[in-house]
Amino acid sequence: MSHTHACGRKERTLWSRRDFLMQSGGGIAGLALAHLLDGDGMLAAAPVPQDPQCDTPFPGAFSPKPPHFAPRANAVISLFMSGGVSHVDTFDYKPALTRYAGQPLDSLIGGSVPVRQGFPGPLMPSPFEFRRYGESGIEVSELFPHLAGHVDDIAFIKSLYGRSNDHIQATYEMQTGQIRMGFPSVGCWVTYGLGAESSSLPAFVVMTDYRGGPLGGPNDWGAGFMPASYQGTLFRSTGDPIVDLEPPEGMSREEQRSRLDALARLNEIDMERYPGNSELAARISSYELAYRMQGCAPEAIDVSSESEATRKLYGIDEELTEPFGRQCLMARRLVERGVRFVQLFMGGVGNQNTDTWDAHSNLVENHTLHAAESDKPIAGLLTDLKARGLLDTTLVVWHGEFGRMPISQRGVGRDHNPGAQTAWMAGAGIQGGQSIGATDDFGYKAEEQPVSPHDLHATMLHLLGLDHERLTYRYSGRDMRLTDVHGTLIPQIVG
Repeated sequence: MSHTHACGRKERTLWSRRDFLMQSGGGIAGLALAHLLDGDGMLAAAPVPQDPQCDTPFPGAFSPKPPHFAPRANAVISLFMSGGVSHVDTFDYKPALTRYAGQPLDSLIGGSVPVRQGFPGPLMPSPFEFRRYGESGIEVSELFPHLAGHVDDIAFIKSLYGRSNDHIQATYEMQTGQIRMGFPSVGCWVTYGLGAESSSLPAFVVMTDYRGGPLGGPNDWGAGFMPASYQGTLFRSTGDPIVDLEPPEGMSREEQRSRLDALARLNEIDMERYPGNSELAARISSYELAYRMQGCAPEAIDVSSESEATRKLYGIDEELTEPFGRQCLMARRLVERGVRFVQLFMGGVGNQNTDTWDAHSNLVENHTLHAAESDKPIAGLLTDLKARGLLDTTLVVWHGEFGRMPISQRGVGRDHNPGAQTAWMAGAGIQGGQSIGATDDFGYKAEEQPVSPHDLHATMLHLLGLDHERLTYRYSGRDMRLTDVHGTLIPQIVG
């Protein structure tokens, strides 16, 4: 029997243990009944965005968000060439290197040239031949014969520069806008700004070289001061896409779903008590996403379902091009299924002189190898995207952390050069067949229309319908931006 006590105008009811157990039992039964009715679709619910692939609701943290203005692209494939590609040996032809070969650069530019490592030499001409391609007549090195066939679809940015000649700091800058760790990467900002298109796949996927991860490691795709849910999800190109994605042996999908539901309810109770705990909300969303990915992620990267012609297009039938070709094909499949940002790192930590583009000791051997590994896959990606109508809505970006010096190192290599590198963009309605900016006669410094990493990032966000000045995240009393207090749109790209 219950007892009522008067206390001023308020009354409270005290239950006996028997009453409490009866009421609790009824409540649990009611929850169970509600769950069963919901499973049969007999409960009304507010409409939620649906994923066209797996038909499941979006986790809260990744709900789609409107762009600031009409976008020209809804996805990005970023091809990052780790180690530092020599621009003067690939896309920035400099005949003056041949004309003044063997002469010191210092005397020609009227100032000293800082060299990071020892044994600096004189100007060294490119050992690779250049030819003009396409209707635009853009000059491309013999290293990229397949990509050269796409120059009329590509906008080359020949005046990109950075602030550091250290691999890790320079990679941070190109990925996060800062040379220090602890800042969100471009993919995180895109996910934060737009949410997800797919409810069953991450909005931001990262794939690294089979030889190892890039210099800088997970900080290159980390969330920095943002909630961890925005960081890139590392996929493997062979086997299970994510380690420990499958449930424990012997656990059914129903049992796993039941446990997640119970855990979610406990977490929601904690959130009601501590509403400012954004990390907990992010964790709940990540659990739900992982559950959905068990069914969708393996299929998304299963290239065996592709035709033989498509596999050959990417070079998957050849040993040299198979690793990166597989990743490029996976990137196409992922954006096709609603992944917003796919980051591919080509070149991994190991022996830097052979496993990345870091050509200190043997430029010819190094660049010949890595260009041969990536040229056909990248050309295949552009061809495939265009044939499927995806290039119009997908932005493809190619660059590294810095370029290389026009002078020789030990007579056969080139040292780091943060003063200039060539990047390129394709897709998203960008006018191809153009060269933007220029370096000096020797390729030493960005001279005409210099483009900073902030400018590059601002332009990428703009193509996705995001204003880099309005895309902010409050942290430590300040509205933080990917572009900090900088960033100018590249007019030839966004015009």
